[in-house]
Amino acid sequence: MIGTIVNTVAVLVGGLLGMLLNKKMPERVTTIYFQAIGLFTLAIGASMAVSMEKILIVVSSLAIGSLLGEWWDLEKGAERMSEKLKSHFKVGSEKFSEGLITSFLLFCVGSMTILGTIQEGTGGSPDLLYTKSLMDFFSAILLASAFGVGVVFSSVPLFIFQAALTLLARYAAILFTDDIILGITNVGGILLIGLGINILGIKKLRIMNMLPSLIIVVLLIFIFN
Repeated sequence: MIGTIVNTVAVLVGGLLGMLLNKKMPERVTTIYFQAIGLFTLAIGASMAVSMEKILIVVSSLAIGSLLGEWWDLEKGAERMSEKLKSHFKVGSEKFSEGLITSFLLFCVGSMTILGTIQEGTGGSPDLLYTKSLMDFFSAILLASAFGVGVVFSSVPLFIFQAALTLLARYAAILFTDDIILGITNVGGILLIGLGINILGIKKLRIMNMLPSLIIVVLLIFIFN
């Protein structure tokens, strides 16, 4: 679990540093930061989606997962939860929800998250998570300088998510086959491309409602492989 703890601390510290930078930035600099982060997100998403092999399963996962997420209206639920956190901690940031959701997706849907937690959960070295921690540290600085305190709060769901995966890997590592890891990576990459489109303001996509696709792709690959 040490790798996840280090990763959480890296995001927390990076986020706090980014918030300090944000206070000293004029609006035109903040705007170009948003554009840079949007392009950065698109690039990460594209790199994750380009290795796609099981196209029909990925498309089916996105379709089914998006319909389920829309039915449950996960985005509205996440916004309500974010508003409660803002109210409880007296946070004034207008971009709190966007920062929290964007950061969580960026930090948690990549293949390094899956592989790193499996490696540590099965008794291996946490080196992969240490590498991810360094990358997330610098990403958190950039994100928090644009989105504010929501990025800092994203360290909480990040810890819960990665800790859960580590524990799952400890007792059920056999479930994480190469095909399943690739499927999660492909779907996650497509979601990040959508997230980048949101950040750039091209079109508002309800990415949160598409998150069940990450679970559906695992089930479909498990069934049809």
